[in-house]
Amino acid sequence: MTVEYKWVISENIDLPEYQGTPEDIATLKIKKAFKILKRPVLCEDTSLAFHALGGMPGPYVKWFLDKIGPAGLFKLLEGFESKKATASTIFAFYDGNDIRLFRGDVEGEIVEPRGSSSFGWDPCFQPLCSDKTYGEMTVLEKQAVSHRSAAFNKLKPFLNDFLL
Repeated sequence: MTVEYKWVISENIDLPEYQGTPEDIATLKIKKAFKILKRPVLCEDTSLAFHALGGMPGPYVKWFLDKIGPAGLFKLLEGFESKKATASTIFAFYDGNDIRLFRGDVEGEIVEPRGSSSFGWDPCFQPLCSDKTYGEMTVLEKQAVSHRSAAFNKLKPFLNDFLL
């Protein structure tokens, strides 16, 4: 039996930063990416929602990080009792017909930064299932508990069907 796979090509395209819920943003981005590339597209969007701040910075966490860094994210919650946060990733797929969203969430807390800052807010996000921040975890430890892995595990069966 011969199996034919479709090619997956990584493209770095500059997309506008939209406002709205993570799902709204993922939907707008995937439509724009499809319009530019004119072929099936997979996009990823990540957010970090602080419970005490009504979900902010949410999908705008990149801008907060650029201005105040992980230590600043921790300081934002100094005056609040709750340090709880939800880390989320949404993978969006669009083939020109249907948009499909695959979301993964991990509950955790914002803590004083510890560990490596190889990815944005890793040093200040500690999942509830661990005594380590993402920044203190090995790649394998983080993959086992991350919001991105949770979203990817939902996406994987769909991609397997699509790519065959």
